[in-house]
Amino acid sequence: MNAHLLAAEAAPKLDYAATAFVLVCASLVLMMTPALALFYGGMTRSKSVLNMMMMSFGALGVVGIIYVLYGYSMSFGTHDIAGVIANPGDKFGLHNVADVFNSFGYEGYGNIPELAFVGFQLTFAGLTVALISGAIADRVKFSTWLVFSAIWATIVYFPIAHMVWGGGFLGGTDQGVAATMFGSTDGKATFAPIDFAGGTVVHINAGMAGLVLALIVGRRAGFGRVPMRPHNVPLTMLGAGLLWFGWFGFNAGSELAADGSAALVWVNTAAATCAAMIGWLAVEKIKDGEATSIGAASGVVAGLVAITPACGALSPVGSLILGAVAGILSALAVSLKFKFNLDDSLDVVGVHLVSGLWGTIGAGLLSTTNGLLYGKGYEQTVVQIVIALGCLAFTGVLTAVIGLALKATMGWRIDHDDELAGIDSAEHAESAYDFGGFASGTRVGHGLLPSGHGPLGGSTTGAEHNDPRGVQA
Repeated sequence: MNAHLLAAEAAPKLDYAATAFVLVCASLVLMMTPALALFYGGMTRSKSVLNMMMMSFGALGVVGIIYVLYGYSMSFGTHDIAGVIANPGDKFGLHNVADVFNSFGYEGYGNIPELAFVGFQLTFAGLTVALISGAIADRVKFSTWLVFSAIWATIVYFPIAHMVWGGGFLGGTDQGVAATMFGSTDGKATFAPIDFAGGTVVHINAGMAGLVLALIVGRRAGFGRVPMRPHNVPLTMLGAGLLWFGWFGFNAGSELAADGSAALVWVNTAAATCAAMIGWLAVEKIKDGEATSIGAASGVVAGLVAITPACGALSPVGSLILGAVAGILSALAVSLKFKFNLDDSLDVVGVHLVSGLWGTIGAGLLSTTNGLLYGKGYEQTVVQIVIALGCLAFTGVLTAVIGLALKATMGWRIDHDDELAGIDSAEHAESAYDFGGFASGTRVGHGLLPSGHGPLGGSTTGAEHNDPRGVQA
């Protein structure tokens, strides 16, 4: 986002092209959460795929409700509170949204219905929460996850969105931290933070939350001792492809107008993602002797994450550099979880936190306007580091408070035996695959099939139920 997003005096004429553009981009971003479900689902074990996908769908459902009620008002309301949140009551239930909304504060540019902007931002909020789920796959209560989604969005996501995009102290206002460090010009920070589409708000935010929750929830049964390989690599590849497609709405849509800047963002997003994928595969080839399809899918996501904050500030060549470094850094980072015995199940930390940090800081290095590597001084890079650290601290502390409170009250972990048998059956009474018979606990009509028995009274098939260690064949 490249504006304070404060509602200006309504412009007299609606920009129909910008409105159509934003609605299409919002739809693309909405698709990204089901795409994430496919991406994550394929990387889990077969006995956990439905739960993994349900965590994405559930997060979107919960956040969508509270975003309409008060989340939008907390993020982009008209009355700032201490630079941290906007007044939740200003636009509670969306009752005070404008007919025409000029998000850039001046007439003639992107005059859209405010509800179009609401829809666009709602999809960002739902996706961000869903991203966290990959760090705690296979082992947490679905009910606790849903409660966490609502509380975390309220206490962490909405404030961060306001602080960075809605006129708060991590943004570009003359009252923000950037202006405090290096002054302001014409009422705005001289070196305003660069976060075009969510490096801090989405990826550092989700990545740090994933790290904290992985530590609080603890490791999966058998982590580091038994194989926990992806059960359906084509599903993950399909999810990565759909994420890549949707990400053009995520990044280009943040311009809120179909113009030259949106075109630059589109090209930069494609360039960085291609470079990151090749960078990741190069690391795999050098380290392990093989380039894998999971590596390609993960490299795609790493590149998309890294370019997200920087996509409006870089040249296409700078985007290639940013993406290549992101793929290399994240490929190296994901293996560290075994060294530190951290069960970040689907590499939320290694991909989203690492590439999110690199993309945010790299924007300061490679910005064509104020980039250090373009000889434009150090100030922009310092600002980028400060907002990244501010987001890390805010998210880390508050996520720890929420996570520990839920651990002490509702509890995070499912029963050990249920974890071994499969979280899909325990939490949802379903199985993703029927290998010739009903899975244990599968619903039949209005009841449940007895545990351990197929439709004809025999034992269930499917390796995920036969292996006592909970490892699929």
